[in-house]
Amino acid sequence: MTDIRRDPHLGTVVHFVETRQGRPNLPSSGCPFCPGGREAPDAYDVRWFPNRWPAMPDARCEVLLYTPDHDANFGSLGLVRARRVVDLWAERTVALGARDDVAYVLAFENRGAEVGATIAHPHGQIYAFDHVPARPRALLEAKWQPDSEPGPRFVAEHGDWLAWVPVANHYPIALAVAPVTQAPDIAELDDRARDELSALLVDVFARLDRLYDGPLPYMMWLNQRPTDGQEWPQAWFNVEIVSPWRASGVTRFIAAAEVATGEYFNPVVPEVIAGQLRDLASPGGASGPSATGGCSGAGGPRPA
Repeated sequence: MTDIRRDPHLGTVVHFVETRQGRPNLPSSGCPFCPGGREAPDAYDVRWFPNRWPAMPDARCEVLLYTPDHDANFGSLGLVRARRVVDLWAERTVALGARDDVAYVLAFENRGAEVGATIAHPHGQIYAFDHVPARPRALLEAKWQPDSEPGPRFVAEHGDWLAWVPVANHYPIALAVAPVTQAPDIAELDDRARDELSALLVDVFARLDRLYDGPLPYMMWLNQRPTDGQEWPQAWFNVEIVSPWRASGVTRFIAAAEVATGEYFNPVVPEVIAGQLRDLASPGGASGPSATGGCSGAGGPRPA
């Protein structure tokens, strides 16, 4: 059972899920996500299953396995395997979004112990909310659109897709990924768009791991059209990627003044981190033009 409460003054929604206190912090033996493990008894390319310790009731929380390779990461998947993940996101978005009790489908990933991940195997999750949460609703009501001319905050592009550092973000490292041509959700992307998204994600995640010469802890989530039956003509699919690291192995903690005021003090300037990531294009462009039919991932800032 989940006890959902709303702060009477701020309106903040809090889900109290006492049953999650009993979930294991680390696997007791072996990896449950490797083939033959508890959650993956058979061979697979990608796989999904209901979360054994759901944050919400009624089978609205799922785990998505990106690959059977325990030591892989999104940047090492390559276009074909990354595309399977994109297709799985779309498949589960459609399946969950078709339910009468689901108004918003959130696909997300936590990678690294620094952001709470307890299993290193490449995987993500999906939460299917019975309402549109406050942050995605705010983005929709603000009619969010991609920053098509980010200037020195530009990082990479593949086909119709851009990656850039947002102009104001309270995480030290932050990336936005979106198509220049509007698409409301991942399910509406055609084959070309899914290939281009896959290539750009492989590209930017590989750059992020090259930034400090090792696995970067991060959080990633998909912003997309709600499934509550309303039109939402302003919905513009996008991916956000953020990391708490302000330097190699150094976490930037949110401090009391920031929590108290909702105003943040970020030591990493967007234009600086964007320049570093631009310079970290893969030698030879492994996820570049040959994969997508058009890429300037290794180039400098797009003209403003």
